[in-house]
Amino acid sequence: MLILICHLAASGSGQLLRPGEKKSGAIMFCSKKKSLEVERIVKANDREYNEKYQYTDNRIHTCKYNILTFLPINLFEQFQRVANVYFLFLLILQLIPEISSLTWFTTIVPLVLVVTMTAVKDATDDYFRHKSDNQVNNRQSEVLIDSKLQNEKWMNVKVGDIIKLENNQFVAADLLLLSSSEPHGLCYIETAELDGETNLKVRRALSVTSELGADVSRLAKFDGIVVCEAPNNKLDKFTGVLSWKGSKHSLNNEKIILRGCVLRNTSWCFGMVIFAGPDTKLMQNSGKTKFKRTSIDRLMNTLVLWIFGFLICLGIILAIGNSIWENQVGDQFRTFLFWNEGEKNSVFSGFLTFWSYIIILNTVVPISLYVSVEVIRLGHSYFINWDRKMYYSGKATPAQARTTTLNEELGQIEYVFSDKTGTLTENIMTFKKCSINGRIYGEVHDVLGQKTDMTKKKEAVGFSVNPQAGRTFQFFDHHLMESIKMGDPKVHEFLRLLALCHTVMSEENSAGELIYQVQSPDEGALVTAAKNLGFIFKSRTPETITIEELGTLVTYQLLAFLDFNNFRKRMSVIVRNPEGQIKLYSKGADTILFERLHPSNEDLLTLTSDHLSEFAGEGLRTLAIAYRDLDDKYFKEWHKMLEDANAAIDERDERIAGLYEEIERDLMLLGATAVEDKLQEGVIETVTSLSLANIKIWVLTGDKQETAINIGYACNMLTDDMNDVFIVAGNTAVEVREELRKAKENLFGQNRSFSNGHVVFEKKQPLELDSVVEETVTGDYALIINGHSLAHALESDVKNDLLELACMCKTVVCCRVTPLQKAQVVELVKKHRNAVTLAIGDGANDVSMIKSAHIGVGISGQEGLQAVLASDYAFAQFRYLQRLLLVHGRWSYFRMCKFLCYFFYKNFAFTLVHFWFGFFCGFSAQTVYDQWFITLFNIVYTSLPVLAMGIFDQIALDTSYWTVINHVFIWGSIATYFSILFTMHSNGLFGIFPRQFPFVGNARHSLTQKCIWLVILLTIVASVMPVVAFRFLKVDLFPTLSDQIRQWQKAQKKARPLRSRKPQTRRSSSRRSGYAFAHQEGYGELITSGKNMRAKNPPPTSGLEKTLYNSTSWIENLCKKTTDTVSSFSQDKTVKLSQDEFEPHSYLFTLAGAEINWLQSLRSGARGGADGLA
Repeated sequence: MLILICHLAASGSGQLLRPGEKKSGAIMFCSKKKSLEVERIVKANDREYNEKYQYTDNRIHTCKYNILTFLPINLFEQFQRVANVYFLFLLILQLIPEISSLTWFTTIVPLVLVVTMTAVKDATDDYFRHKSDNQVNNRQSEVLIDSKLQNEKWMNVKVGDIIKLENNQFVAADLLLLSSSEPHGLCYIETAELDGETNLKVRRALSVTSELGADVSRLAKFDGIVVCEAPNNKLDKFTGVLSWKGSKHSLNNEKIILRGCVLRNTSWCFGMVIFAGPDTKLMQNSGKTKFKRTSIDRLMNTLVLWIFGFLICLGIILAIGNSIWENQVGDQFRTFLFWNEGEKNSVFSGFLTFWSYIIILNTVVPISLYVSVEVIRLGHSYFINWDRKMYYSGKATPAQARTTTLNEELGQIEYVFSDKTGTLTENIMTFKKCSINGRIYGEVHDVLGQKTDMTKKKEAVGFSVNPQAGRTFQFFDHHLMESIKMGDPKVHEFLRLLALCHTVMSEENSAGELIYQVQSPDEGALVTAAKNLGFIFKSRTPETITIEELGTLVTYQLLAFLDFNNFRKRMSVIVRNPEGQIKLYSKGADTILFERLHPSNEDLLTLTSDHLSEFAGEGLRTLAIAYRDLDDKYFKEWHKMLEDANAAIDERDERIAGLYEEIERDLMLLGATAVEDKLQEGVIETVTSLSLANIKIWVLTGDKQETAINIGYACNMLTDDMNDVFIVAGNTAVEVREELRKAKENLFGQNRSFSNGHVVFEKKQPLELDSVVEETVTGDYALIINGHSLAHALESDVKNDLLELACMCKTVVCCRVTPLQKAQVVELVKKHRNAVTLAIGDGANDVSMIKSAHIGVGISGQEGLQAVLASDYAFAQFRYLQRLLLVHGRWSYFRMCKFLCYFFYKNFAFTLVHFWFGFFCGFSAQTVYDQWFITLFNIVYTSLPVLAMGIFDQIALDTSYWTVINHVFIWGSIATYFSILFTMHSNGLFGIFPRQFPFVGNARHSLTQKCIWLVILLTIVASVMPVVAFRFLKVDLFPTLSDQIRQWQKAQKKARPLRSRKPQTRRSSSRRSGYAFAHQEGYGELITSGKNMRAKNPPPTSGLEKTLYNSTSWIENLCKKTTDTVSSFSQDKTVKLSQDEFEPHSYLFTLAGAEINWLQSLRSGARGGADGLA
């Protein structure tokens, strides 16, 4: 305002111009669409044969542009902004001399500047995508070419090639496993980047190809032809046939190794490329890179349209005024202005004046608006990069804003879609507690006998006497070691069971240390705990298990292995000890094992059940432990029946399951284990804070249902206080629809009954709930749905029911979902809820979800950098999401809204002067400012204050508005204005450019008049005082939450009372099983068959009976899938939000710990900024 007044005072009145008089001073790309592939035919070692099918090579592309397409595609994207089209239209108008009072360079220069800056930024972003693509494409792999192995880049690998993989190498493409270093063509893979699971999985080559071994000459002669399914995104399914040497062999998913897997515990293997590059199942699930725009961008487009309509109205008013003025007054000026006869039409004069004013008034939305927006976003991105509280020192990883265009959208997130493994958890299992014979071990008590939390100050149990003890294992209860040393038989039997009942394989490294190859992290934690406590699992053969018990080597004869599956939820081993006693050791879910206990265990069962409830309430994963002494005669009879059942053709599985049930009864309870699936630091506090901010968190994971639910309770996303937890596990569309309908009935209280803690649904007619809004639902609910059920629920006729139910629930957990299903869930919420979404993950299986959401966040965790490379923001820990949204996102949104209000205010004040001046200049489109002032007003004179507010403005809790930055930018802008003003009105510049700078001496003479300064002072006071008075009254009468916090802080500085810390009380947990066992069926049969054991270590001969399973069926049992079922869970977790979580560094504010309710107003306050802007 000061600059406008000074300039009007310093500049003389302009000349009167006639209409038409000029003031002194002018994609489509065509691509060949590949025909739809129905089936794939691949011949090994024959590139010429395979090239006729035009299969894609192994090169991947995640970038958006190349050299040829960059310019047209980028310009097309940029001119989707209405403002860019608007300014291009104005530029065309300014090239017409009859209507333009301004020269064309005032528009084309800033337009080209903005387009160029945006193009450079987009090119830079895409350069890094090209760079990451090149890093992957240039990885080396050994390929069999011309009968010898040659190093070849991944991008040069072709379909049909045979490649060699070595241990710990990533798989380059989707391969048919031919042979491996392991017996019977086995190999072990880790699929963390596909489904998030780090437990090992087994793949087995065909017997006819496993004989090829590592013989390069024989592999080079292999010319089998594979006919299989076309490329698709189904990770758990593959069908095909291998034809070789006149015979055909069926292929399934267990013969295929997918790109993204890592070879583990296998020295080498050979595979034939079936799918390469974009055709691999990993890339088929990755989704496409999308052009993301914020709600602010869309709002700015809408505002530009409304303002353009407003300008048209102003132009029409001024044009009508010009026509009237020309008709009534203009005739008097004809003698002086020498008009031509053709220019006497007042209507035509008004028409030309309309377009002239459209050009003059266009500065209400100057092109510099978009430059300023990009600068502010860049500043906000640097704040994220520089935030020390988002720096993870463990890996020296700072937070990274990989895009600069989405910052303000972070403050409007409504739904967060999170992966589980590696995102919420560290995927590290730790043995925490156990209950043995009715006594809990693992708790720490103070001198008064009160239970206390385990901290670093407590002395851990020393395991130095055990040379095999792990360095990282910590246990704080010394009573357990004392019981072991005193020879407590129950404790010894408990640890002996942990060392015997498992599927772990062991080997020694070069240093003589035992290395366990675990099929599930749960088993690894239990066997490692037994090892550290003195019961060390040493080795196994198909018929023996050798352990070291407190320094004594003991070999047990393995008589039978009763394998785990999702229905049994337990596993057992039957062994004979050196004394000749036969024992059955069993571990499994407490709800299953307790039903099979001997009646004499009633008292111990009650006590152990209470302990399990306590463990589950702490979010620990629990297993019950029991054993049984078997009579030799009884076992032989039972084993004979088992052999008959194995040999049976009809109802084989049912007969075996019945025999398992018969022998696993009358068990004697030993106790229970409690393992912690360690959450990342700060996850509970982050989830709680986001929930207080009314942000809904959905967990989308490829892990087991039991595991996901257990983590949900551990994170406080699922709690005992919830009214209901709905589980949808139907196998057909009809079942899923019915379960969703019944869940909605229960949610609205239509029909609810309880039985043993489980929800029981009764059949009723479907309810019409489409018109019911979320606000009518009271209470907290959760929805848990399996991947196979989700596939049916995402169908067009069911997805509306799914979305309605899910959005009414506080928490949603989707288990066993594929990467594509993750993206489909995100798209469902985006499309039908019109909500801003955020997806966060750490693996390649999260890439499609990250690309689909409005905001994608990648965690640089244990599963590579694929998620980070596809993300918009990246950091190392889930807890930083709280700061990203509630601090950076909130401020970015507030700053952008206030910037836009300030920007439009100053430009309206600047531009509407021309409208006012039109009534004094005969509506002649004369400008009240000279062209240089119009050009420099937004670029120089008023750019710094508005940028300073847009970048540095904050909710001033501890800082005043007049900081050093404010002083420099405001007084600096005024000083810059006066220096340029005096320069343009100087004699020297007039002497050089007399036509461009004609107002020589105006500024000097005008500003020496006292009345000028008096007018400036009075105008400033008259403009500022109403605003100051309004703000004062508003703070005094209607203070905002920020005002109240500020007053509270001032009061706290005057008087600082001592803080009293209340002792933490633990809520009693309802009975809930914390069972979760990430195990896969079939490993027991694999071990007893000996097929995963090397021939160089032959098993000792024994007179024992043969193993219980027919070895020909182990791989079928390994592949078998059963429906996941789960019990109801509960959780007890006392959450205390840390004040430090909201303590920013130099440029951030401090949030008082007492103001936790402030979080609840975050979203309403941010939206208040949007309402004010609208």
